[in-house]
Amino acid sequence: MSFESGTVSLRMFTLPRRFEEGVIERFADHSLPSLESLGEDVIFGWVTGRHLFDRTITEDTAYPSGYLRLTLVKAERKIPSSLLKAEMKQEELLRLEMKQADYVSRKERAELRQELVERLLPQMPPQLNGIDLVHDPADLFIYTDAISETQADVFIMHMRHTTGIAPEPVSPETLARARKRVDVRDWYPSSFSPKVDDTCVSEDPGHDFATWLWYRSETEEQYIKTRQGDISVFIEGPLTFYMEGEGAHESVIRKGNPTVSMEAQASLMAGKKLAKCKISFVRGEEVWSGNFDASEFTIRTMRLPEDEEKLDPMSRFQGRVIKIDEFREMLFELYDAFVDVRSDKKAWSALRPALHAWVKNRKAVP
Repeated sequence: MSFESGTVSLRMFTLPRRFEEGVIERFADHSLPSLESLGEDVIFGWVTGRHLFDRTITEDTAYPSGYLRLTLVKAERKIPSSLLKAEMKQEELLRLEMKQADYVSRKERAELRQELVERLLPQMPPQLNGIDLVHDPADLFIYTDAISETQADVFIMHMRHTTGIAPEPVSPETLARARKRVDVRDWYPSSFSPKVDDTCVSEDPGHDFATWLWYRSETEEQYIKTRQGDISVFIEGPLTFYMEGEGAHESVIRKGNPTVSMEAQASLMAGKKLAKCKISFVRGEEVWSGNFDASEFTIRTMRLPEDEEKLDPMSRFQGRVIKIDEFREMLFELYDAFVDVRSDKKAWSALRPALHAWVKNRKAVP
């Protein structure tokens, strides 16, 4: 599982308050039902982080290394579409031969399909998918790999049903409100291109942040001071640019060296802003690197700094969560700096000529 090894895909949530005493019993009460009970309907339930069959949720199994570590499992039976299609065709041909008919009516096809589903479905093995959860009881953040909006909605619904608390996804809007008491809806649209009017560009605060961070990484000091130490920030491809309008809303540039491509330059000059990119934080010999979605504040397939010494599984897991915490704080601190300048009209107006010059004069090669 991603939090234990390999790359991490991450969506962060915040809790409005800490879990109450006895929350583990509530998770246990909503553990994954026995797969023997699985029929046509999908079932959900919690298991420990050890494996998808571990339904024994206790204080000991739920808190490895002091972190709450659970998985929300979705279990269902599915008939492969190719198998159902072949079975349907076979049965239709048999019926046509028996009836000496030329076609099978729509009603007969519907009845036949239902008969096949009822016969085949119990023979299908269960398919299991999990949403991993990690939570430090000392703070109000939850880490999950619920990257898609559908997964996030499912996670929120089951957390509310289980604990009585609905976690809130971390986003540019919620971060600005929680950390700086800033309502991003008060920001006026702002074009980074000297050739495009403010009213034509994306108003997404995440797009503004990602493009500003790219500008800062290329034009300001090599090292950015943070509470986690001095870091270097690198923006790399693939790059996704976004702008609403009559032309293409989204442009994706990959392979080669997208950041210095003429296509990237053209996108910026056309008023598009950076929506997704590969982002890397470097601190000494340590590197955090993954694909960042600025609108959702999610990151896919992030590589974490690895300890050179061999650790036992629990210590390794704990170390990886600490590295995720450090990444979170570095990202949030950079966003804080952006919100400070973006919400200060004088400071942002003073910065805009430099932003326009950066867009206009960036190095671009064929």
